[in-house]
Amino acid sequence: MKLKVLIIQQKMIGDVLATSILFEAIKQKYPDAELHYVLNSHTYSVVEGNPYIDKLHFFTPEHEKSKRKLWQFANQLREEKFDVVIDAYSLLSSNIMSLRSKAKIKISIDKNRNSLIYNHTFRNKSEAKTNAGLAIENRLQLLEPLNIDTSKIVRPKIYLTEVEKNNAKQFLESNGIDLKKPIFMIGVLGSEQNKTYPFVYMAEIIDTIVNELPESQILFNYIPKQEADAKAIFELCQAETKSHIFFNVFGKSLRDFLTITSHCKALIGNEGGATNMAKALNIPTFTIFSPWIKKEAWNMFDDGLKHVSVHLKDYNKNVYRNVSHPKELKSKASNLYEEFNPSFFEKKLKDFLEVVN
Repeated sequence: MKLKVLIIQQKMIGDVLATSILFEAIKQKYPDAELHYVLNSHTYSVVEGNPYIDKLHFFTPEHEKSKRKLWQFANQLREEKFDVVIDAYSLLSSNIMSLRSKAKIKISIDKNRNSLIYNHTFRNKSEAKTNAGLAIENRLQLLEPLNIDTSKIVRPKIYLTEVEKNNAKQFLESNGIDLKKPIFMIGVLGSEQNKTYPFVYMAEIIDTIVNELPESQILFNYIPKQEADAKAIFELCQAETKSHIFFNVFGKSLRDFLTITSHCKALIGNEGGATNMAKALNIPTFTIFSPWIKKEAWNMFDDGLKHVSVHLKDYNKNVYRNVSHPKELKSKASNLYEEFNPSFFEKKLKDFLEVVN
């Protein structure tokens, strides 16, 4: 009998990318399995071309806003007659999809309230056993009911075509970028203010890159609505640094960002989806975590060489005494960021630049 599996992962790009490892792991054990993925429509770019995914079902803003459309969507999935449903996040909408499915095996993370829907639930681990990080390890454990060896680590991967990579190469060259010289993608802004390193500190980091590697060519990762903030960081950089920044060279779509980043020496900057995507492209990363984010959850595959991350907790443990989870400090993010001076990790950044250049 051919196994038919539905995996549900809504939410952000990083989540969708991390959960995509389940497809490869299942195919390794069950090569003939038919694997379907429910994901938010705006995250498609990170799984486009993934050879392990047989069919995609897009969860749209319309499904989110309308109970009737959500129910219709769940009924469409029901018609597929899945053997297994794996709900990686367990939202109310995914609970409905799982409940409506005809799957005999329903798997999810344990959120106490969902034990009547799923016959296999797993609590998220608090400590990682490998450098894959908790985001990977917690997802792999969802495969235990399928008798898959969850100790075998699978890395997220993004699949680009040669045509896409060549188009990006031509785009960069047409904008005056020399592919023989180092190119660095800078994640200058986080997804929100409390995930964004102070502008003046980010400018110092960019100055350090150019001072250490004078041939550096700097690209900023930002979207049009963030242009003013990105420009503010540009203006805080030293005059010499500014001459190395190609401010108007950026991807106009998520897929464009991926193809451009594939030509970079490294991605350096705020933790977020861009970091996870760079890792999936096998591009080195230097990541600055927000003081209220749990580093162990998303510092996937840190090795201290080509993938390095820094967190205030690494340098000031006193702040985290009597704190059970960094999220408790979310309201204090701005003040804590001010304490997280670039001088704390300057040597680590310089060592990283030496490794990747």
